[in-house]
Amino acid sequence: MTRLVRAEWLKLLTTRVWIGLLVGACVLAGGFAALFTGLAGQQGGPAPIGTPMYEQLALGAAGQAAILSLVLGIIGMTQEYRHRTATPTFLATPHRGRVVIAKLIAYLVAAVPFALAACAVAVLVVVVYAGARGAAPSLSGDNLEVLLGATVSIVLYAVIGVGVGALFRNQVGAIVGSLVYLFIIESIVGGIPATAGVYKWLPGGAAAALTAVNEGPDLLNQWQGGLLLLGYGLVAALLGTLLAVRRDVV
Repeated sequence: MTRLVRAEWLKLLTTRVWIGLLVGACVLAGGFAALFTGLAGQQGGPAPIGTPMYEQLALGAAGQAAILSLVLGIIGMTQEYRHRTATPTFLATPHRGRVVIAKLIAYLVAAVPFALAACAVAVLVVVVYAGARGAAPSLSGDNLEVLLGATVSIVLYAVIGVGVGALFRNQVGAIVGSLVYLFIIESIVGGIPATAGVYKWLPGGAAAALTAVNEGPDLLNQWQGGLLLLGYGLVAALLGTLLAVRRDVV
């Protein structure tokens, strides 16, 4: 298993995809942190700088990188089918389940520095920008919990991505379908009063709970959101593994 995991890391590091996704994750985290800081205290904008609500929102912007860690996991799995390397991979390791498990472990671990980089950029932007406006946030207490929640969210989304890639195999379809679900379907569910209560049980709602220490009535507690998102990751991984074992390679 160790050799399989190392092989997955080698595959990842010998391509440039991870660099682009890492840069994109840092830009997303820093960009949203700067946006929330710039709009803080303005009419219709976030709470004023120096308030717990602002600090939670701005530091939680690091969690925006989760969407790109999801894409990273999807690409890590689907590239085997897109580049026709699935057949030699499964011939070298006939136990397909071990290959999928190795990918899950490899991308879970790879997502940790990915998450730390995004969080570091968000912290840097908030500390510098908010400090220039007179109130740099502390990195302890609830704020530290928000950053830890964002890190967990990013890492778990990479695991979900591998599972989604194993389920659907078509790289473009899996990525586009995931983006449509997260940005459109979940937004619709959360925006309709009759279904708004369901949102907190969806992956996006679980991820939001991880970066919302002072949770509102429409979100789960932070630990509940983390367990729910972990559950989604495990289910996606299990289903993806079962399908990869039983489905023919084409």
